[in-house]
Amino acid sequence: MFLIGSTIFNIFLFGSVALGGLWGHVLKRFAPDRLLPYAQAWARLVLGALRIFCGIRYELVGLENLPSGGVILAAQHQSAFDTLVWMTLLAKPSYILKQELTKLPIFGSLLVPAGQIALDRAGGAKALRGLIEQVNRAVSAGRQIVIFPEGTRVAPGVRGTLQPGIVALARACSAPVIPVSTDSGRYWGRNAFRKRPGTIHIKVWQALSPGLDRAAMLADLERKYYGEEL
Repeated sequence: MFLIGSTIFNIFLFGSVALGGLWGHVLKRFAPDRLLPYAQAWARLVLGALRIFCGIRYELVGLENLPSGGVILAAQHQSAFDTLVWMTLLAKPSYILKQELTKLPIFGSLLVPAGQIALDRAGGAKALRGLIEQVNRAVSAGRQIVIFPEGTRVAPGVRGTLQPGIVALARACSAPVIPVSTDSGRYWGRNAFRKRPGTIHIKVWQALSPGLDRAAMLADLERKYYGEEL
């Protein structure tokens, strides 16, 4: 039964990416300001399908720790679910994503026009400076930045390596940095065709203390990501 539901969901997911991406290109040309709301509506539709066909829901705690306006979410990353859910929970999300994603067929070229921020991970200090400038502009415009400090999806029970870019952002940007932990990988694993029914738990923590040095900040994030069961 779970396999049937997962099959239906995957067909829906990839079909909606293809068809939705084609309409996205129409919006990109004639109404680019509608790209982000369109992507948010698509994400809500996908999460609804995930609930119906795969029995996966989510519970969110700590929403009171998320201030309005510009903010940086330092989110744990276990599943593709994590790239969808903040599209539905934030007013104006801007994900920091690897530049390679902008070259994907159909929807890759829509990411930056929709307000997402592409990072050349091989670009060194110059790329980091450019990232900080883009993030500061987005925060000033009241957008919420979503960054995955692990840099890639990390399976539950595995300790990832946190990338130092989050430290640079925390120091150079005026927005508060809010850690977010999750157990989404228990139900939607990396590259997993079959999804497991259950409830994903998401916890929004209080903002990181300002003035933390690099080691203390990364250690604090590690405790929140890996130190407690959700």
